[in-house]
Amino acid sequence: MNNLNEVEQKVAESLLQIKAIKLQPKSPFTWASGWKSPIYCDNRITLSHPAIRTYIRQKLAKLIQEEFGSVEMISGVATAGIPQGVLVAQDLGLPFTYVRSSAKDHGRQNLIEGEVVEGQRVVVVEDLVSTGKSSLQAVQALRDAGCNVVGLVSIFTYGFDEAAKNFADAKCPLFSLCNYDALIKVAVDNSYVLDSDVEFLQSWRKDPANWSPAQ
Repeated sequence: MNNLNEVEQKVAESLLQIKAIKLQPKSPFTWASGWKSPIYCDNRITLSHPAIRTYIRQKLAKLIQEEFGSVEMISGVATAGIPQGVLVAQDLGLPFTYVRSSAKDHGRQNLIEGEVVEGQRVVVVEDLVSTGKSSLQAVQALRDAGCNVVGLVSIFTYGFDEAAKNFADAKCPLFSLCNYDALIKVAVDNSYVLDSDVEFLQSWRKDPANWSPAQ
């Protein structure tokens, strides 16, 4: 496994420390999709820890500046991407919008909340990327509204092959502060899991839809 950069190391340590990410190879979780998984991630917990929240905000803002240069708007994906996106937009002094999972059924029936200006260079902020489908639905909604979405950033990605393909097909670059490989290395180094668990944990990532804890 490659050496980690400082941000990957720090974010992985922080997420494990505050239990925003839990690893249970012996007692897997069941996701809403029905998938069995040895990992559960809830990055909303970072919002309750000011030092970690600040670090993530600063590093997401820096990542956006380094990878995308001049940006005119930040947009968050409902719901967990909204607070992270607001923090980043505030840090960069940029307008903010967010994209609902579905349009409101009353009033103006908005799918995008906030002021959208056609042609704006937009970066989307997400807390977590799994397959990328919900994130890319938000990207498409913004593009349909006339925005120039130049990419998406997230706190964490599982690094599924399916996600890489989905983002490539959508021509939407994805950059994350931390990823599954980095997390597993930090988890082993800090005794959250055993060396003997690594192969088992990696087997899940290769085929999460069909993975079974009985393997």
